[in-house]
Amino acid sequence: MSEKELATLHTWLIEPMETQVAAVVERLRRAPDVKHVAIMPDVHLAKEVTVGTVMATERLLYPQAVGGDIGCGMLAVALNARAEELEDAAVAGRFLNALGRAVPTMRRHRNAAARWPEILEPGQLSHSSLATAARDEGKLQLGTLGGGNHFIELQADGDDRLWLMIHSGSRSMGQAIWSHHMAKTEPVGSGLRVLDYEKPEGQAYAADMQWARRYANANRRAMALSVEAVAQEVIGCGVDWTTLVSVDHNYAQRESHYGQELWVHRKGAMPAALGAAGVLPGSMGTGSFHVEGLGCAQSLQSSAHGAGRRLSREQARKTVSHHALQRQMEGVWYDYRAAGHLREEAPAAYKDVRAVLRAQGELVKLRRVLKPVINYKGH
Repeated sequence: MSEKELATLHTWLIEPMETQVAAVVERLRRAPDVKHVAIMPDVHLAKEVTVGTVMATERLLYPQAVGGDIGCGMLAVALNARAEELEDAAVAGRFLNALGRAVPTMRRHRNAAARWPEILEPGQLSHSSLATAARDEGKLQLGTLGGGNHFIELQADGDDRLWLMIHSGSRSMGQAIWSHHMAKTEPVGSGLRVLDYEKPEGQAYAADMQWARRYANANRRAMALSVEAVAQEVIGCGVDWTTLVSVDHNYAQRESHYGQELWVHRKGAMPAALGAAGVLPGSMGTGSFHVEGLGCAQSLQSSAHGAGRRLSREQARKTVSHHALQRQMEGVWYDYRAAGHLREEAPAAYKDVRAVLRAQGELVKLRRVLKPVINYKGH
């Protein structure tokens, strides 16, 4: 078998790629049917395919270039309140405690399940086991945050207006869908596996992936409604839904690039078509940005999805002390009792999101700067 032509590569980097990251990228360029690869400034190592990677194929689908948290993404929306409402420690404490009651980390009680949207009919899924999972755990996890780097944050813009930002995904449903279809993939070397969209297995994965994206979007919106109820209770304000921005960063979909219809895979990368609204979060103690896409062709109209990890979770736990976390979080309300597990999400564990924004000046333009006021990571 003759060696395929290397996929085109375009990069937007803060610093040179680590050796392991560069090796992964080169494997992707040589992988079957991969035509174009774009690397974002928040790129970092992950299993098989690095986070911060965009790649395009003609017919093969690479589930590893999407990941298990299908549809993971961001929601941002303004509240009808000023950030100064949360300056008082007692008020901020009540807000945090109410968030803990309103937005579970893992699952809801059966008698407190979120409203199930019609667009998530379980029968749409390709296998009865997935439909069963949707009716059971899927229903109980709708409107829940999850762990790791998922968060709810109240933020202040330059005019002191209060904004909500949510980072979460498809919970266990995305992982169930990913695992189900990974079992049907074929190996193509270097640990990579594929599904052919021109075969029933590939079409089933593509359809289930879109279901998971809808679930993830509904999950974020359900949490936003819960946060709105908390805001009404604690500071007497609602949400201005006309300001809503919702965007995901783990998926594959058919798009037109370079005069071709291609499968664009984004793993930890945000779409950034011309004029598209986006959300670029920093770490939990630093600023975040609202941005607008510039439609850069070489990036496959994509952008970084956040600051990107600088330290692995294990490295962060070893190097970030409780005192260091407290210092890095100065000025931000958070649950100090959770400091033990929050160290792996400390600001020092992440790259500088301002450097990420500077590195991708061709990809997005800045629309709004936000400072964290309250950060909730769940219990």
